[in-house]
Amino acid sequence: MKQKILIIRFSSFGDIVQCISTIGFIKEKFPNGEIHWACRKEFSQILSIHPLISKIWSLDRKDGFKGLINFGKSLKKEKFDFIYDAHSNIRSKVLSLMLKPFKKSNFIIRKKERFKRFLFFNFRIKVLPTPFRGMVSFREPLRKWGITAFGEQEIEWNFPIGISEKIDEVLAKHFADKPIISLVPSAAWKIKRWPVEHWKKLISLLKENKFVILAGAEDTFCEEFVEQASERVLNLAGKLSLLESCRVIAKSDLIISADTGFLHFADLMKKQAFALLGPTAFGFPTGKTVKILQVPLKCRPCTKDGRGRCSQKIYQKCMVNITPESVAKEAKQVLVN
Repeated sequence: MKQKILIIRFSSFGDIVQCISTIGFIKEKFPNGEIHWACRKEFSQILSIHPLISKIWSLDRKDGFKGLINFGKSLKKEKFDFIYDAHSNIRSKVLSLMLKPFKKSNFIIRKKERFKRFLFFNFRIKVLPTPFRGMVSFREPLRKWGITAFGEQEIEWNFPIGISEKIDEVLAKHFADKPIISLVPSAAWKIKRWPVEHWKKLISLLKENKFVILAGAEDTFCEEFVEQASERVLNLAGKLSLLESCRVIAKSDLIISADTGFLHFADLMKKQAFALLGPTAFGFPTGKTVKILQVPLKCRPCTKDGRGRCSQKIYQKCMVNITPESVAKEAKQVLVN
């Protein structure tokens, strides 16, 4: 019997990537199932390269509430057998009300546990898993569907040939026979970024290596890395699409990043990576290929995603105290092996 399954997760990039980890397990449970995904328009490209997603439904936020209702009407025609609300916000709840399957057990939701978050961040009451691993939290609701085994899975990502050829050529020209090291120096919120001077020091310590920088067009500080070592740093900040950046991650031998969507994509692809984690509570990777680099402080974690103030006299002490020397040492060990 063929089942139709809908996953609702509109954003953000990092959360979508972590939620993608559920698809293989859903497909194992429903081998004849047709998996659909509802997301925001700008994130549809990352879902398009997953071989097990049958159809992507893109919502344009510019269309407003009326657009959401029309979106729901289109989805309703599909008559989904199973629905997973992996977002649990106003938009996803509106869709869920419109689409809920006849059987209650066929509808699952990833709860945000707002009260537990309140107790955790305001009173330091440990009612949430520590460390909190995003991929695990997206998988847990699947138990209601009888999905309880979450072993290792291999996925052959379907990058468009044009993107693969373009990125592979750029990387081959810059790195030649050297290992590809991707640095992700930015993040949505400043408090969870590793200091710029630390990145510059790391580049100087790894003087035998070359690097590629992944960041946004607004991250003009990345030019400082080029000024420091122009022949060894390829700055692609603001020059690539989301999918092209993901291709760089896919080709990398080592990724060094704070709590970002690219870190989670590296985790999903089982790439060797270092996670520079400080203030955030929910950015912890799941896989064995990502090593967490952090320092113990009683104030950690202090924020769910990087919004908020630092309580320490030394701003970003949790990030500052992850020294470039310690990261360089870890990198050299990985690159030798």
